[in-house]
Amino acid sequence: MTNYASTTSTRVVIVGGGPAGLALSHLLHVAGIDSVVLDNRTYHDIETTHRAGILERDSVRLLLDSGVSDRVLRDGHEHQGIDLRFGGVSHRIDFQNLVGASCWLYPQTDVFIDLHAARTRDGGDLRYGISDTEVADHRNDPHVSYTDADGARHEVTAELVVGADGSRSICRDLVSDPQRYFREYPFAWFGILAEAPQSAPELIYTRSPHGFALISQRTPTVQRMYFQCAADENPDDWSDDRIWAELQRRVAGEDGFTLKEGPIIQRSVLPFRSFVQSPMRDGKLLLAGDAAHTVPPTGAKGLNLALADVRVLADVIERALLKNDDAALDSYTARALERVWKAQHFSYWMTTMLHHSPDASDFDELRQLGELTTLVSSEAGSTYLAEGYTGWPHH
Repeated sequence: MTNYASTTSTRVVIVGGGPAGLALSHLLHVAGIDSVVLDNRTYHDIETTHRAGILERDSVRLLLDSGVSDRVLRDGHEHQGIDLRFGGVSHRIDFQNLVGASCWLYPQTDVFIDLHAARTRDGGDLRYGISDTEVADHRNDPHVSYTDADGARHEVTAELVVGADGSRSICRDLVSDPQRYFREYPFAWFGILAEAPQSAPELIYTRSPHGFALISQRTPTVQRMYFQCAADENPDDWSDDRIWAELQRRVAGEDGFTLKEGPIIQRSVLPFRSFVQSPMRDGKLLLAGDAAHTVPPTGAKGLNLALADVRVLADVIERALLKNDDAALDSYTARALERVWKAQHFSYWMTTMLHHSPDASDFDELRQLGELTTLVSSEAGSTYLAEGYTGWPHH
């Protein structure tokens, strides 16, 4: 029998203290439900892992309306549209004009910082920098054990366990007989951070004969950009000059558009795939975010989908624990997956429409251009993209 240095009882133990886990803990706190958050990373590890972030309209509302912070409005950048660039010409998709909505450029790191500050402000039980996390008896009497930084073993017992522990989830594998759906892509993104002025006020999604490129921003003086590359590409093989030459080649066109260059301070290759696991619940264990699904980054859906899961999850947990509605948990998988599959389709569609496939024929290339031309010349087509990008309304 294990001798624990401490045993804590709570209503919900959340494995994973990134944005999804913290957002759930916050929403449960607002509802009057105690939780404990566990993560094997330190706060510093997460705070210094820079990840891009485009927040949908309702993700911003979640941060504002639940009392997390209004910093997204002060430090974030509202984007009222994007440019689709192909054939050497940019075509604006005006979100506000088409669907009356915007999205916000706000890095995922800042979402984490805001949520962590809110939970700390409200006295949340957050335990970072732990190891050897184990979830036991999740169908009957859930308890989670872990080792702290000093080597002592601790236990947390709860009525429910939530796995919000990312794409390498330990909780995912506890679900019995899951269905797992995959889509692998024969390319990756070469991502850079560069010390340079902004080349454009909003995102530019570029389809070029040489492959995809995305021109994004981070701050007025640091920019985020990506271009399509082979999945096994080594970023160390690329000099700054070679990277800029490739990016300039991808965005070049008859309008003379060029990128503003500067020193590259970070480079990495991001392989990506589509993945969904169902069900997202097994007994008293529920999954949220990347633990249950991942999407290609093309549609900017990853973080937004995790926050959408959390919104549904907070609702069903509140009904189950405060209103004794045991059937509420049964509805979680279907409610969450309806949006997950819409986002999977949108991300797949954006990816296949804009990227160059290694085995593409001339027919495929011209068909792709035909699709893009149809999209930007049709108000209905542009509206579909705007609606999906800014986020479908939550019901």
